[in-house]
Amino acid sequence: MGRLFGTDGVRGVANKELTPDLAFRLGYAGAMVLAVNANRKPKILIGMDTRISCKMLEAALIGGICSAGADVIKCGVIPTPAVAYLTKKYKCDAGVMISASHNSFEYNGIKFFSGNGFKLSDEIEDEIEKRVTDYDVFSKNRVVGEDVGTVYEKNVAAHDYIEHLKRRMSVDLSGMRIAIDCANGASYDIASELFEDLGAVVVVIGNYPNGVNINKDCGSTHMEKLQELVVREKCDLGLAFDGDADRLLAVDGFGKMVDGDIIMSVIANDMMAFGELKSNTVVATVMSNLGLDIMAEKNGIHIEKTKVGDRYVLENMIENGFNIGGEQSGHVILLDHATTGDGMLTALALLKALKRKNQTLDKAGEIIHILPQVLLSAKVQNEDKAAAMALPELLSAIQKYESELAGKGRILVRASGTEPIIRVMIEGENKEQIALMAGDLVGIIQRHFS
Repeated sequence: MGRLFGTDGVRGVANKELTPDLAFRLGYAGAMVLAVNANRKPKILIGMDTRISCKMLEAALIGGICSAGADVIKCGVIPTPAVAYLTKKYKCDAGVMISASHNSFEYNGIKFFSGNGFKLSDEIEDEIEKRVTDYDVFSKNRVVGEDVGTVYEKNVAAHDYIEHLKRRMSVDLSGMRIAIDCANGASYDIASELFEDLGAVVVVIGNYPNGVNINKDCGSTHMEKLQELVVREKCDLGLAFDGDADRLLAVDGFGKMVDGDIIMSVIANDMMAFGELKSNTVVATVMSNLGLDIMAEKNGIHIEKTKVGDRYVLENMIENGFNIGGEQSGHVILLDHATTGDGMLTALALLKALKRKNQTLDKAGEIIHILPQVLLSAKVQNEDKAAAMALPELLSAIQKYESELAGKGRILVRASGTEPIIRVMIEGENKEQIALMAGDLVGIIQRHFS
């Protein structure tokens, strides 16, 4: 068995890999590790997205947490960044989000936050995992009587989060017409309220969750409907969130998609213009487009690169004192305002940048030229990923294609930390050429691990 925690919590198919039994043990272990407080009964906050399995896993988590002697603050359906913020605001010892982010409804995940709203270090996750694995040993002396935890509901949680966003990133949106896709996820009931409160006229889709339609042909992983909506409704731009609303992708007024690299470029250059960009640095991952590096060099911005995963971006930012970083996929961390990626906060920062320069999104996006990129996936079971990555035929083909690109492109093949797939990403000047290369690499993997 591999490590329980991936790059973004514990994930799997709900009721198969991520079972109620595992959720119970995670709740118990998480409470024991994160909620050690001798002065009062510990409190752990729980939020979730709209998946059909969320309430099942929430019930199991609550049982585990309460059996460890901690109280639970139930916040219902709220975005992941709301859990991070509210955990600290409500003075909880830890927070838990039940979500599988951009994945389809049958998947789910459990993600922990510390009492100060940050994701956990590998070392703390390892300690929780140890207590899950050896549950029978660690749970011998469970609390009884009045020491058992209880459950409290916080019905104002979503409202408190919206008010926080308006305080942190206030921008007058009067006169703007904005399309929003909530992915039938955690932002479905609050996103339109936020942007309308700031003065915008809002056209919204993906705001009727039924438990199984989260991320289905909508949200930041399926932009087509939003692109059509922006053009049809003559909107200034469109905003697309994922299932737990911790990432943002956008659409300009002509219906063209705007990814995380472009969003970071616009926001970072605006921050630099107003003296807000610390050390003139943006932290990005190896998945970011080469265009980001070229943009940065032209504009006096330094790019710090990390491995894939917003947790690694955040670690670099904290260690070096940087205040903006993120991923091409739309996770953007604005550390002056939040402890994790926040789709709605990022949207406000993007809109603020446009307002301060009186620019449209398509005009502002011209600051960066995105090189053609092909991203394909090969389905590989988690236990086979290492063997697939080490295939001699795959390694030989990668070496051959890198020689053909001759320094005018790049190849990145990596195993996903959250899904049973291996991603093949190739950038270059010729879209047809790199598409053939990527298809061949995926084919090699699938021939061996179909």
